[in-house]
Amino acid sequence: MRPIIEVEGLTKSFRRFEKEPGLLGSVKSLLRREFTEKIAVSDFDLRIEPGEFVGLIGPNGAGKTTLVKMLTGIIAPTRGEIEVLGFWPNKLENAFKRQYAVVMGQKSQLFFELTPVDTFGLFKELYGIREEEYRRNLNYFVELFDVGELLNVQVRTLSLGERMKMELIAALLHGPRVLFLDEPTIGLDAVAQRQVRLFLREVNERQGTTILLTSHYMEDVRSLCRRSVVVGEGKKLYDGETDALFRSFQREEGEEIGLIVERIYAMGEGA
Repeated sequence: MRPIIEVEGLTKSFRRFEKEPGLLGSVKSLLRREFTEKIAVSDFDLRIEPGEFVGLIGPNGAGKTTLVKMLTGIIAPTRGEIEVLGFWPNKLENAFKRQYAVVMGQKSQLFFELTPVDTFGLFKELYGIREEEYRRNLNYFVELFDVGELLNVQVRTLSLGERMKMELIAALLHGPRVLFLDEPTIGLDAVAQRQVRLFLREVNERQGTTILLTSHYMEDVRSLCRRSVVVGEGKKLYDGETDALFRSFQREEGEEIGLIVERIYAMGEGA
């Protein structure tokens, strides 16, 4: 079976304009611009098989978001090989876009003035979902999340946890083979976080959806992802079992998770 995601030697660099401080620096920049190169992702190899649930972790600025943007075709790599679902993502072919979904905890794809069911109807038309499939998927996810009484409530009146549930339903209505998640439990209380985790586990195990999860909440990663990939300064520092990763950085029984995470993130310092 072919991997869902396969990248080799993937690299992304950006040119950034820099100038000397002050008015004189601004005037000089009009005559001659100085640029520096920032390498966001460097020589990255990754292979994800169908049905995997993989955690992508690392400190802010490590290159995680840039990597996900390349996998979804938002930005093109500077060099390297990349294939997702058999496609070159940056071509943004409709056949490719219909097979994946993205959910970002800090960005909404819902229309705040509409109700969730109205938004779902728009997504149905956007993805060309057949009526029978739409009804089946909608009923399945609504029952799974127990949100039937919220379908006809204006989105702006929903709590953050309720809105995230609707975000996930909207993303999964068309039956994507791959789901990219960026901080899906950010800002949620403990109960809502647990509900979202249970939902995602169900989707992965019952629907067979391949999931790539980026999160700073290590409880998300530890409870959901058997495999973790650690990124630091644009490089892959670890790729293996999540439990083994945390055990290797734990110094004593019952140690605070934050201390373990600090050591994991420090893998990339000076990389």
